[in-house]
Amino acid sequence: MSAQDQRVADSLVHIYKADTINEERKLELLRNLSFNEINNLELSLQYANELIKLSKENGNYPYLSQGYFQKGSAHNLKGDIEEAITAYFKSAEIARQVNNITLEGGAYGAIADVYAISDNHNNAMLYYNKAISALRKARDTIPLASFILNAGDALLTNKKYDSALTYFNESGALFEKADYDVGKAYNLGNIGMVYANTGKNNLAEKNINEAILILEESGDYYPISVYLIAMADIYLEKEKLQTAIDYAKKSLTLAEQYGLKEQIGDANLKLSELYEIMGNQVKSFKHYKDHIAYRDSLLNIETVQQLADQRTNYEVSQKQIEVDLLDQRRKNQRNIAIATAVALFLIGLLAFGLFRRNTFIRKTKQIIEEERDRSDNLLLNILPKETAAELKANGTVKAKKYDAVTVLFTDFKGFTSYSEKLSPEALVETVGFYFSKFDAIMEKYGLEKIKTIGDAYMCAGGLHDNTVDHAHRMVSAAFEIVEFVETTKKDVATSELTFDIRIGINTGPVVAGVVGTKKFAYDIWGDAVNVASRMESMSEPGRINISENTYALIKEDAECEYRGEIPVKNRGMMKMYFVNRIKENSQAPIMKVLKDQNG
Repeated sequence: MSAQDQRVADSLVHIYKADTINEERKLELLRNLSFNEINNLELSLQYANELIKLSKENGNYPYLSQGYFQKGSAHNLKGDIEEAITAYFKSAEIARQVNNITLEGGAYGAIADVYAISDNHNNAMLYYNKAISALRKARDTIPLASFILNAGDALLTNKKYDSALTYFNESGALFEKADYDVGKAYNLGNIGMVYANTGKNNLAEKNINEAILILEESGDYYPISVYLIAMADIYLEKEKLQTAIDYAKKSLTLAEQYGLKEQIGDANLKLSELYEIMGNQVKSFKHYKDHIAYRDSLLNIETVQQLADQRTNYEVSQKQIEVDLLDQRRKNQRNIAIATAVALFLIGLLAFGLFRRNTFIRKTKQIIEEERDRSDNLLLNILPKETAAELKANGTVKAKKYDAVTVLFTDFKGFTSYSEKLSPEALVETVGFYFSKFDAIMEKYGLEKIKTIGDAYMCAGGLHDNTVDHAHRMVSAAFEIVEFVETTKKDVATSELTFDIRIGINTGPVVAGVVGTKKFAYDIWGDAVNVASRMESMSEPGRINISENTYALIKEDAECEYRGEIPVKNRGMMKMYFVNRIKENSQAPIMKVLKDQNG
């Protein structure tokens, strides 16, 4: 089974355009073009449809089956699941009619993969078995082993461990026969996961370790670390904390050994969580510090502490006002008692007392209003306006779901090692220098700053307005951030505190709300936030990396560079794009607004 390669498609285009080859060679050319064209799925679909048409005209049914298969694959990559399955079924039907069991089995396997991704377990297993049955007759070892492995993985996901193990044992034997090392490694790893879920710890470790040995030989360290973290999660669910900690430690050791930055962070975070559950706060805090590497900088700590102190001062001042009012009422009562004995004197004294009381009340009211304004300003500095109003009115804030929000993450390259050499004061000054400018940029584009975590900055667009251009505004803001960082690097006066910055953007549904009742914070949650964070970690210095969702919203107004499908932890393969520039003739609403503001 060969892998897709855009370079192959690019090299074949000139042959296709020349149109000088015979009909049979053109069929193979179209199949290759459709299979390898991954940058332009519409073009891949065009080649597939042309292959189908030409195959029908020539009565070539094997290529007709492959034409429908490539059509299904193009629709599948585009996310048109129903269209993909329809084309795959057509491919299988034609292959069956001409008794081409290899093509028939491949089509059934593709159908099963779609159903598995869609969590339709029954249909997935039905067509995995059809694919396996067909490929057994074809004796095509690696495709057969791959679909048996996929079927076992579907059973593992549905916790049917005995059945999964049966499939893995067979696929492992086939991979061994074909001497296909990558297949062996993943097969062993999956068997290890079955053993871990069924309490066979020694066998689980044995298989995981064997998988690791094979993967190490090929230099594929990422899945090794992921396997170990997954094992830690499994043992956490089984409430076997020490075993979970051991696996997380192995993952951390491996990640540190091979410089896998993301996995180092994940392993430290997992260890922090596990030690916290165990009740060992000292170790939990240590690993949390290693995870964020001074990410909870003194800047955030001081800001939160200042807000807490100001709120405490306000509460104290309120109590003092109540005491003063009580004392004043007692004085007035005493004056009234004296006034009954000395009427004329009391009238004058009472008038004077009332005058003082009114003056005091006015001053008290002014103090209360000033403290209330101060409290409101502090509240608006940490919460959006609508959320602050709801909190003041009801005492609580209901979480809200937003169907489409654009989320941005930034991160400074090399900040961790740089920060270790600075004093706390210099560290706060450095972070504040950049984030103050970022805040101004967010305000300019009507975007919502969510929070900062050390050298990471997070914001969102589309939370509290009805506009649909939040993706455009976020991209424009991202370009200003990049421009500011690049300008700072060229400034001699700031040469000691300059960094490269990575930016990631994603658009999708989120839930927003306020966490806690004391020292509360506004935050957002959802898969869209996780994907945005992954976009940042998979970006490059000085570049803006966006997901396919955001690309769909801005592609008409920005020049984007397709990066291909890139493996993302716990997400599989994801399409990513670099945004290179905003087109000069862009019709996006934010572009019009900025043009009007600038004259």
